[in-house]
Amino acid sequence: MLKVGIFGATGRVGRLLIEEILNHDRLNLSSVYVRNELQYSLPSSTMVTKDFKIFLESSDVIIDFSSAYATKALLEVALHCPTPLVIGTTGLDDDTKHLLENASTKMPILYATNMSKGVAMLNKIAALVSSTLKESDIEICEIHHRHKKDAPSGTALSLAESCAKARNLSLEKVQVSGRCGMIGERKKDEIAVMSLRGGDVAGRHTIGFYLDGEYLELTHNATSRLTFAKGAIDMAEWIVKQKNGLYSIQDALQL
Repeated sequence: MLKVGIFGATGRVGRLLIEEILNHDRLNLSSVYVRNELQYSLPSSTMVTKDFKIFLESSDVIIDFSSAYATKALLEVALHCPTPLVIGTTGLDDDTKHLLENASTKMPILYATNMSKGVAMLNKIAALVSSTLKESDIEICEIHHRHKKDAPSGTALSLAESCAKARNLSLEKVQVSGRCGMIGERKKDEIAVMSLRGGDVAGRHTIGFYLDGEYLELTHNATSRLTFAKGAIDMAEWIVKQKNGLYSIQDALQL
């Protein structure tokens, strides 16, 4: 059985991952990393530890749904204790992304801002529409639950990046994430990424391609966080078979 370690076990997706793995016939919940005590019990065969090295060494693959700060700390230790990683944490800064690339030379890593297969398809479709309807104005809107800390969401930024690359644009130069006051007319190459927060919304992302006389909107709705847990488990089973390198969910799905 594949030994899986969970990093971010106290989070919403972390709890779902643990439940799914415990009921999985091909997976074993080998270890869980915690900074504080867990508020629920685990099988005696599962190691609960605060030691990064022990945590990494006890698993065949690690699934990480934690925080940007915690992911960076995990990667720094993994550089010296390589273990296949599936990372679904969002809000990573540039330093952590560079660390991610460096670590992937020593182990296979799958990084995805969204573990949904539907979102993976949406990224592919969005790039196609962006490159085909070059004259369209692109606006992206996302909504998540009130507890989400980063904005725009990693998924929205990934969708915007897909659209920008399809037009040979630098997202950093064309992204707009807020409008207020007399700002003037919309610039030709703008890609807006707007965020809403409220309630318990698991995730909704809409990309609009607006033309004169018509518009096309593509929307993905996540109705349960279980979608992300199941997707991450599928990615864990895939990544352990890969060579060292940095992979995306699109690679795993051959999109």
